[in-house]
Amino acid sequence: MSFPKITLFPLGNADTSRIDLRDGRKMLVDFANMRNAADPYDKRIDLPVELRKDLRAARRDAFDIVCFTHLDKDHVCGSSDFFWFDHASKYQGGDRIKIQDLWVPAGAITEVGCEDCARVIREEAKYRLRRGYGIRVFSRPEALAGWLERNGLSIESRRHLITDAGQLVPGYNRFGPEGVEFFIHAPFGYRRDDRGVEDRNQDSVVFQATFREGMRDTRALFTADMEWRGLKDIVNISRKHGNSARLEWDIMKVPHHSSYLSLSDVKGENRTVPVPEVRWLHEEAGQRRSIMVSTSWEIPAAGTPEDKDLQPPHREAANYYKSVQSTFERDGEFAVTMERTKTNPRPTEIEVTAQGAKLISVLAAPATVLSSSPVRAG
Repeated sequence: MSFPKITLFPLGNADTSRIDLRDGRKMLVDFANMRNAADPYDKRIDLPVELRKDLRAARRDAFDIVCFTHLDKDHVCGSSDFFWFDHASKYQGGDRIKIQDLWVPAGAITEVGCEDCARVIREEAKYRLRRGYGIRVFSRPEALAGWLERNGLSIESRRHLITDAGQLVPGYNRFGPEGVEFFIHAPFGYRRDDRGVEDRNQDSVVFQATFREGMRDTRALFTADMEWRGLKDIVNISRKHGNSARLEWDIMKVPHHSSYLSLSDVKGENRTVPVPEVRWLHEEAGQRRSIMVSTSWEIPAAGTPEDKDLQPPHREAANYYKSVQSTFERDGEFAVTMERTKTNPRPTEIEVTAQGAKLISVLAAPATVLSSSPVRAG
């Protein structure tokens, strides 16, 4: 056994995180191979090479869990070339990496019009849910009733494969050998006026992972690409059901690559001011000496062309995160994946020990001349 570790990869505005559990199990949250192999100056990491190297060292050919938080390109790009998918022989063979358990939001089952990698993941999720193995869908069970009925299945026959918001994922216990539990915050259903329950099936998977090492719990909040309205709903629903503690965090993957829209509709002149519920999430639910990580390009300097880009990261949002983390009471850290890869691409690694979360320092690397970089997007 070893300490758990969270690794976030430098992919520009895109997400891939690996969680190594204490008992040796490996979890991948999203997969986005964004590097342009034809560009020698592209500083984004060669994700397939990096992941295969780690699996070979562990003498493995599979991930125990692969969670696709949603099906946008910056969370699924290249997955149809990397993974072994059971539903079609064209996605099998060679050195493809197998998936023991596939985690997806309900939208990955019910969505229509998917293309490319998103379509492949959707078909794999459908295949596994039909056959009742290797799948976990996050949703209210009733949201899938129509799809299940059309496929000759019932809610009861597949309920054990569905986890609603406000529930723990079965099979994981922070006091067990794995040393972790997963609490699901989204997708969720909520009541609006007198119209009953509205299902948010297309929302990203948002979860809190709680690691137990020694006598200490360390909590990591994975927020996918949530914008402020979704985060506001999560906060209000958690408070309503007495689950505010499930929003506490020592580690946060900052939502949507430091987009100001994850804080407010108003960017602000120099710093975005979040809506009250989102402010509470960042300022009150965050713990002392916590770590925020923005999976994004470098934060632009004021007045540069990148600063005027509509795409994140937004300097104003990053300034807010930095201001929160730099207070005396917080004494935290704010890291940006692409800012920790100035020379050679290097992941951002966070080790979880009995003393809490520790951001592993980036070792010095030989300098290389970088004369170009890919266009920011995402």
